[in-house]
Amino acid sequence: MTAVTPITSASALARELSEGRPPVLLDVRWQLGGPPGRPDYEKGHLPGAVYVDLDTELAAPPGDGGRHPLPDTAHFEKSMRRAGVGDGRPVVVYDGGKGWAAARAWWLLRWAGHGDVRVLDGGLAAWDGPLESGDVAPEPGDFTARPGALPLLDADGAAALARRGLLLDARAAERYRGEVEPIDPVAGHIPGAVSAPTSENAAEGSGVLRSADELRARFDALGVTQDGEVGVYCGSGVSAAHEILALAVAGYDAALYAGSWSEWSADPGRPAATGADPG
Repeated sequence: MTAVTPITSASALARELSEGRPPVLLDVRWQLGGPPGRPDYEKGHLPGAVYVDLDTELAAPPGDGGRHPLPDTAHFEKSMRRAGVGDGRPVVVYDGGKGWAAARAWWLLRWAGHGDVRVLDGGLAAWDGPLESGDVAPEPGDFTARPGALPLLDADGAAALARRGLLLDARAAERYRGEVEPIDPVAGHIPGAVSAPTSENAAEGSGVLRSADELRARFDALGVTQDGEVGVYCGSGVSAAHEILALAVAGYDAALYAGSWSEWSADPGRPAATGADPG
């Protein structure tokens, strides 16, 4: 795991922005099903922040790999360079406050080899400093994508990990149990996976993550250990990245099943378990 802390507070970021060489700021506001985040970005964003679109720059088009497959490496590199990301300059990403979209950008940059990426804890909602409007066109960066710096699972790998290690399902508990399924064709969960909703990693009513000690206690209770293998999936690989961020704050490494339930449930040959037990 990188020695760089994966999150930063609004107050710490404000201090950095007042210094000589501030980090690159990426605004990744996004909502499942829309509306797009760019209009809100243009109305007001952190000074110098560049808008990054999750659906077109942090994901490939929906298809066999699920609703949010990983983007093509060359496309992602081009998008990050367009946003001013360089190999030797720190990056801070934020969204509207939930943290899921920001965590997706954090995970992708870390997976692609950038060593200094942090999420603004609490997102824009936690920021009490000045905002600016309009668009920002930074000097292009020199980021070079080197995929593989973080562990990644495919469907077969997720199925195997659910049996030999610990596979966490980051969706809401009722979706895990198969009681409701508002998006995907099949309800339930990957057999052997353990329910661990991402929403429980943040303070109630807030996008601010719980303390490292609180998160460590939560994951310990779910069966996470320093020596054990851990993987995470969700609906389409977005909220699972936030769970991996929370695990990193707690001191644990975890692999992402990027295709997640949207890929798994689209394959009629993949089994689905229901109920509260892993199955």
